[in-house]
Amino acid sequence: MANFQIRKYRDEDDAKVKTLFTMGMSEHVPSAFMHLLKQPVNQMVLMCTFCALMASSKSFLLPILAVTFLLAGTRQFVIYMFNNYIDSVLRQDLGDITQSYLKHKDSCFWVAESDGVLVGSVACHPARDAAGCMELKRMSVRRSHRGMGIAKALCRTMTEFARERGFAAVVLHTSVVQTDAQKLYEHMGFERIREFYPPEIFAKITNFSLFEYRLDLQTKA
Repeated sequence: MANFQIRKYRDEDDAKVKTLFTMGMSEHVPSAFMHLLKQPVNQMVLMCTFCALMASSKSFLLPILAVTFLLAGTRQFVIYMFNNYIDSVLRQDLGDITQSYLKHKDSCFWVAESDGVLVGSVACHPARDAAGCMELKRMSVRRSHRGMGIAKALCRTMTEFARERGFAAVVLHTSVVQTDAQKLYEHMGFERIREFYPPEIFAKITNFSLFEYRLDLQTKA
């Protein structure tokens, strides 16, 4: 049984929470890269590039180098997009966690500690696009402490907070590559209600979709 406790965020947690979020998001770069490589349009570009250069140069080296260059460029693009997202979050709600989540009675931010080490976080605020619903935000657990029930405990803490304040449901968003998160939320009783694309044009081109999940609190005691 994991030895951990969940408590409200304190100002001295700021740097640790930001590091936890950054590390957690960066872990998805490899799976996002593989997701791009599985898309038919990208496979076709790589194949056509290889065949065209093979036919024109009569050499194995040039097409291999070209495909390697394209793969490296694609990975750098994924890293760039994730870094952009991380930077935007660190400038927005995680820029001032106290102001974003602890100044209003219907918002909160919790952290999980294990042996004095901050190993998890979760937050919530009223959903902007779903009246009467609370939105789960910034769920993250340090890789070394996963599988210990910390994420489930954080999720329960947040949903109880929403239930006590009379919210009808909890909603959240996660991406197509965050398969572990999807399994967690489904295990906790959330149902996938919508798949959609973020506004960035690259998302549609690469089939990088987002999922919206919902947990109805009135029927999930």
